[in-house]
Amino acid sequence: MKNILFNINRKNLWKSLEQNSITLIFAGEAPYKSADETYAFTPNRNFYYLTGIDKDKMILMIVQRNGKVEETLFVEKSDPVLARWVGEKMAKEEAKEISGIENIEFLDNFKDLFNGILEKTKIENLYLDLERQGFDISMSTSQIFVKVVTQRYPYLRVQNIYHEIVSLRLIKSEEEIKLIRQAIDITDMGVRQLMKNAKVGMKEYQLEAYFDFSLKSNGVTDYAFHTIAAGGKNATILHYVKNDSELQDSELVLFDLGAQYKYYNADISRTFPVNGKYTERQKEIYNVVLKAQEAVIAIAKPGILFSVLNETAKEVLAAGCIQLGLIKEPSELSKYYFHGVSHYLGLDTHDVGNRDIKLKTGMIFTNEPGLYIKEENIGIRIEDDILITKDGCENLSKQIIKTVDEIEAFMAK
Repeated sequence: MKNILFNINRKNLWKSLEQNSITLIFAGEAPYKSADETYAFTPNRNFYYLTGIDKDKMILMIVQRNGKVEETLFVEKSDPVLARWVGEKMAKEEAKEISGIENIEFLDNFKDLFNGILEKTKIENLYLDLERQGFDISMSTSQIFVKVVTQRYPYLRVQNIYHEIVSLRLIKSEEEIKLIRQAIDITDMGVRQLMKNAKVGMKEYQLEAYFDFSLKSNGVTDYAFHTIAAGGKNATILHYVKNDSELQDSELVLFDLGAQYKYYNADISRTFPVNGKYTERQKEIYNVVLKAQEAVIAIAKPGILFSVLNETAKEVLAAGCIQLGLIKEPSELSKYYFHGVSHYLGLDTHDVGNRDIKLKTGMIFTNEPGLYIKEENIGIRIEDDILITKDGCENLSKQIIKTVDEIEAFMAK
């Protein structure tokens, strides 16, 4: 992406910052795995959103004082000996070109420069990204830093900038939408490979491997999330990830998957027959789910409450389940449908953002109704990615085949 986007993202954030303040956003580090190995590094998404850089240990510093904004990016200094083992660190000029930040310093200078600002200027506020998804989750770099910095500078008023960044990320730019479209297009190629190569007797992971190969063949090295490949009764488990059962004749297989392209994600679900032909009962259930999905698309537009999406899906699914003889009252639907129909999508698959709001132009979210009928060994979920437009919505993944006729015709080839 062009650095103009990251410049705009940072300038939008400036509006949330008070005078006499320092904002620090940390790129993060790869967590320890075992022995001398770490897990693969992935950047803190808020750091990436503001800089476009995906290298570890870096720090973005924004200083607001005297009516001016000063930006500094701290990067690691290259070590000639270490470079022979792991390669060179990002050069200052490259960091400047990618991020659009003029002032690039080495990390070695961070503490002195940070202290110098506090010593010479009446800085009162320290903004940090203090996101916490759960009480028992490990401390982030920012959360570890705040413990130390408040001991050394007890007069600083620490504020959490996380929600201000989240509100910016909620509305996608044209460049971001383009990247998500690309992730969806690559995912589409993988889905077609799955349907094309499905055979009775395969293991779920063997069929999944066709998706993996397709993604890597198209330049994707990471996934939006761990692929769900669930045949038969396994598809009634919402987040089934073992992917090691044998695919049986007359079963459906549910794939929930997505490519990650330049850190932007696709999230798609398709449910298709292993042998290429739906049974009549499978068709009936499938079409109820599809009808619910289409109902959500029909009402999605600016001004609609996010919660209305799920209420709409539930109404259609409940009516369908009554017709199918599964339930007698709408209140019983939770036996077969027990999750929400949508979540935001972007730099995170379950992207950040307040869901107790009305839809706005530029939001992207999933549309994924499902029915999970354990007693019949049938789990069906159909998921597409939806962009809210000025007058309604656009299904960004409409090209991925999903009707019974389309899937059977494709698999018959």
